[in-house]
Amino acid sequence: MDIYINGLGNISPQNTISSDNFLTDINEVNEKYMQVVQPVYKEYISPKALRRMSKIVRMGVVSAQIAMKEAGIDMPDAINTGTGMGCQADTEKFLKSMLDNNESMLNPSAFIQSTHNTIGGSIALGLGCNNYNMAYVHRTFSYESALLDSMMLIEEGQGNNILVGGFDEITEESYQIRARINLFKNSACNNLNVLNDNQPGALAGEGAVFSVVSNDKTENSYCKIKGIDMFFNPDNQEEIDTRINDFISRYNLSANDIDLVIVGKNGDKEYDVIYDNVCNAVFPESDIAIYKNLCGEFDTSSAFAVWAGSNIIKRQDIPEVMQHSKKRDGKIRNILIYNQHRNVNHSVILLSEC
Repeated sequence: MDIYINGLGNISPQNTISSDNFLTDINEVNEKYMQVVQPVYKEYISPKALRRMSKIVRMGVVSAQIAMKEAGIDMPDAINTGTGMGCQADTEKFLKSMLDNNESMLNPSAFIQSTHNTIGGSIALGLGCNNYNMAYVHRTFSYESALLDSMMLIEEGQGNNILVGGFDEITEESYQIRARINLFKNSACNNLNVLNDNQPGALAGEGAVFSVVSNDKTENSYCKIKGIDMFFNPDNQEEIDTRINDFISRYNLSANDIDLVIVGKNGDKEYDVIYDNVCNAVFPESDIAIYKNLCGEFDTSSAFAVWAGSNIIKRQDIPEVMQHSKKRDGKIRNILIYNQHRNVNHSVILLSEC
């Protein structure tokens, strides 16, 4: 069954809120981590409701609204969300309150709003949606799990327009914890030169990306999602190459049919070499693009890659800031998104023209 992306909403460290321009106005930062460009939220959410929402809830609710408006739907048949760390700021706020108040006389609001399904619940409450609503929390498989569930719901006839999103936020405390163990870079880094930075770890980031997926093709459809696969802790590079080749062959394609590969290189040289090995061994004739120089590293960053890949297919244009290796000309029909986290969680998503 063909499954189409009919609407997208993206709040990221770049100017991605409007669909009029596609990565033409690039934000260059030289910071320890990248933070989102926040829209004027009161244009989307009433001030009364806005006052009770944390940053990540605002990001998720607004990006979902934008995706639904673009898809032309008022009520989704299901809401699937994925997040690696959930509402970190509210979690930290509640834990700090426990310490400051000696675990007594606590305000429960921060705890209630700190759960991983807060964004999905907030979207549903705002819409009055009583349909299927699921939150997936599987670290760097979180967004892929939500997307896979959405595709299964459509294929099983349990829904037609599914709202699916991935989101994570960065806070100073969470950054410090991960930087201490070299998951993130310890000093400021220029995002547009991140692949040449010699510090261990990745450039941290954040974002919220929602899409409306459906089995109905419309005039606004971006592309088709052909398939998705995840694999865990491969033994060696050969196993990675074999898994990716086997995934492509399921859809009667060969590696040469992949016009563009979007890889999750993040500036951590120890693990970026895995992407280079895959591109050299499996996709020697394909164009290669990167995206984490635009949004940074976070558990659901592959949602940003899906947003970028969908726009590339629809517009038939690869933004210069994403181009990593240019080897072919012609129409972009098939895009493979490949992301991995420290050689443990690996995922591939295949997008094709409508």
